[in-house]
Order: sequence, then structure tokens, then C-alpha cells
Amino acid sequence: MSYHLPKEPRYAVAGATGAVGREFLALFEERALPCASMKLLASSRSAGKGMRFRGAELTVEELTEDSFADVDVAFFSCGGDQSRRFAEAATSRGCLVVDNSSAFRMDPQVPLIVPEVNARDMVHEDGSLRSLLIANPNCSTIILCVALAPIQETYGLERVLVSTYQAASGTGEKGMRALIHDSREALAQPQIHDRGLLDFSEGLDECAPVFGHPLAFNLIPQIDVFGQDGRTREEQKMVQETRKIFALPDLLMEATCVRVPVLRSHAESVSIETSRAVDLAEVQCLLASSPGLQIVDDPGERRYPMPSLSSGIDPVLVGRLRLSGVFSRGLSFFLSGDQLLKGAALNGFQIVETLARGS
Repeated sequence: MSYHLPKEPRYAVAGATGAVGREFLALFEERALPCASMKLLASSRSAGKGMRFRGAELTVEELTEDSFADVDVAFFSCGGDQSRRFAEAATSRGCLVVDNSSAFRMDPQVPLIVPEVNARDMVHEDGSLRSLLIANPNCSTIILCVALAPIQETYGLERVLVSTYQAASGTGEKGMRALIHDSREALAQPQIHDRGLLDFSEGLDECAPVFGHPLAFNLIPQIDVFGQDGRTREEQKMVQETRKIFALPDLLMEATCVRVPVLRSHAESVSIETSRAVDLAEVQCLLASSPGLQIVDDPGERRYPMPSLSSGIDPVLVGRLRLSGVFSRGLSFFLSGDQLLKGAALNGFQIVETLARGS
């Protein structure tokens, strides 16, 4: 498929009023990606709202099949059902779609891309684009794969065990609102004495249930629905997507995904078995020089990756590096990355930046 990104593309963001959609717009403010025009798309409920973009007031339009006639690149962050409904309408008009939902991630014809890992999978050997539809991986998968990539390239991967600690933002704006609501409600209970932190005199706003259990001061070892094998859909996605990104269909991997009372940054505890023996000092240098990563690893000074450090910044933080106590060849580490940035909008944005550099 012959395709060249225009020097000044016309963009659209589908789901512009959501948490990830707003991050896409913020990235256009911060990064030097040429943009001839921007179209903001959302549901009929949000149509007519005004949003600021590069000094101008833009009106949100309703997302329809006719929205893409004058668009070169569309970022979709509007949910799987909407992506399935409107992606073909966009690509049939020659519009490149970067989709943030799970709708197309495991489609063998759709590249699933983390630019630091497998940008080459977007194009054929002759440089032509494989597909006008490119999938953005799951947020927890993205930040894991950025850290695994240099290790896989140097040592090879045999097994991956990962436990995730996923922020409320994984369910969007409603999740963050629910966490704040749950926290205020919990602090209002008689058994909670230190009410000063979240004690608002105007009272508690009503908030629909989001997580199935209160998230404040709690951990919920369920993200998405359970399958017959006892694993949640989120856990299945992490395994399947990681295998696809690395082209390792037989990689042995287990994930346990946990929702935690954090607003917007995920964290993960990772243990891996490698194909050849690991040199810890070499791994530290390798990760420190790899794109998209930042080493925060000085336990003696209590420096390690935490959501409070990774929120609002681009790199994935990696630390607590140590040789495995379980595998004869292996490594354990801890990481944290902003779910709305590298876990979603930034990764999609970098996909387009990568294509722009190659045009």
C-alpha cells in the first residue's frame, strides 16, 4: 500500500472530550508535529461543546461516517464499538487511523505497535504501509514492552511473570471521578479519623459505580470480566498482545492485573526468565540507554519507580533491578508509567511521529 503522510496533515480526534482525547490535544500543544487543521469528534451528547486548540476555540462535532472526508490522520479513543463502526469509514477515504481500543489489536492484518519495539511492523520491506489501520496496544502492555524490548533483544525471553497495579484512569475520566468520590465517602465514615485530606464542605457528589467495589483504600484483583480459565480479559490481553508485539507466539507468560487507588499512572512488578545468563550491570546500562525508559534505582536512598513520579511525564520508570531468585537465568524489576501518556495518547502520537519521519 503506497502511502505518504502529508507534510502538514489534517487531523481528527474521535473521543476528543474524554481523558485520552484531551491528552492527544495536549501533545499537539507540546510537540512539534505539523498540523494543517484539527477536527474534534465525539458523541452527540458532546457535540457543540467548545475546546481550545493551539490558541483557537474549536467546536466538537458529532462522530459520523462522513466525518473523515477531509481528514488525513485520525486518533480514535472512543471505545471498541465506535471504532468497529467508524474505522472503515475513515480508512476507505484514505485516512490513517490509530485506534486506542481493543477492537483490532489481535487482527493479524492490523499492526499492533509500540514504536520503540516494533515500528518496522507498520511497513513492508519496500517501505510501503501495511495498513491504514494501526492499533495502539493495551496501556499495561505498552509500558511492559518498552522495558522488555532491550532485554529480549540482548538476552532473549523465555518466561514473563507480571503483576500490574493499574490506576483508575484505565477506565477513563469516570474512573478518576469514582476514585475521588470513593475517597471522600470513605473519609466521611466515623471510623476514619483523619478527614482533612479530602473533606469538602460542599458534600459528596453522586457517582455511578465503576469498579464493582469501592476503590479508595482498597485493591481490586479484577480488571474487566473473567474468562472460563480464571483469567480476566485484561490479563488475557496483556499476554496475547505481548506475544504479538514481540512475534513470540509461544512465549510463556502469566499476568495478574489489579486496580489500585491511584489516579493516572500504572505500575508493574515483573520477573522474567531469559534465554542466556544476565549480567546485572550490563542490564542497567542497557535499560538506561534505551529509548522511552528512565532508570530510577537507588533503594538505599528510597528511589524507585512510583506512580507519583511517573504521572505526567513521558518515560517509563524502571528500578528495583535484581537477579532472579527463582530462575537460574533471569531478572526481576519494578516499573511505572503514565497510563494516559505512554499507556495511551503518547504511544499513538509517537506512531504518527515515526511515520512522519519516514515520509
